[in-house]
Amino acid sequence: MGLLDKHSVLEKNATLLLIFAFLVVTIGGIVEIAPLFYLENTIEDVEGVRPYTPLELTGRDIYIREGCYVCHSQMIRPMRDEVERYGHYSLAAESQYDHPFQWGSKRTGPDLARVGGRYSDAWHVDHLTNPQSVVPESVMPKYGFLLNRMVDPAHIDERLSTDAMVGVPYTSDMIENAKADFAAQADPMSDYDGLMERYPNATNVRNFDGRPGISEMDALVAYLQVLGTMVDFSTFEPVASR
Repeated sequence: MGLLDKHSVLEKNATLLLIFAFLVVTIGGIVEIAPLFYLENTIEDVEGVRPYTPLELTGRDIYIREGCYVCHSQMIRPMRDEVERYGHYSLAAESQYDHPFQWGSKRTGPDLARVGGRYSDAWHVDHLTNPQSVVPESVMPKYGFLLNRMVDPAHIDERLSTDAMVGVPYTSDMIENAKADFAAQADPMSDYDGLMERYPNATNVRNFDGRPGISEMDALVAYLQVLGTMVDFSTFEPVASR
């Protein structure tokens, strides 16, 4: 009772309450932030995770430009209902090269963290062109105009260089060959050995929209088809369980 009586002093004195609240928040902040200064890495290294190819990165920029993130998260939480519906819970390493990352909890549409490979390219093109043709109850707007917008990769090397400045491990070889890799990924008849060597895991090479040229639809579908495919979850084990 004595301690509770003393607590009433704080409740009756706004200045004292403010001071002690500030002290509590400061101590809590130090406890959470201080370990980050001596940890070498806060993200577990996961085999298979690589930077986006130039075409995938372009598609990601289109995804953000068109506001897809407003209705679709890319974060599967470790809850039974989410894991059973969407797949393995999201790993921090899967988003370590995203600037900005696409995590969140707002879902007007389903989570897309594991959408790669679940549907054909044709399905994605039809869905983006007229969402209601494949999902009648969808409230998603139409993005058919992406088919008619060709992508000029003139500055794609500069785009990779910018990401490299903030820590994405694009090498000088990747940056130098960015334009060639951009074109090679959308053409199954191209000489794409260099592309596969620079981006060895989960790299899809094909004409994604089925039309001549490289459109914004090609780039967006290429991005969607790689989401969640870099990590082999049949062999993955979290560090805590090893």
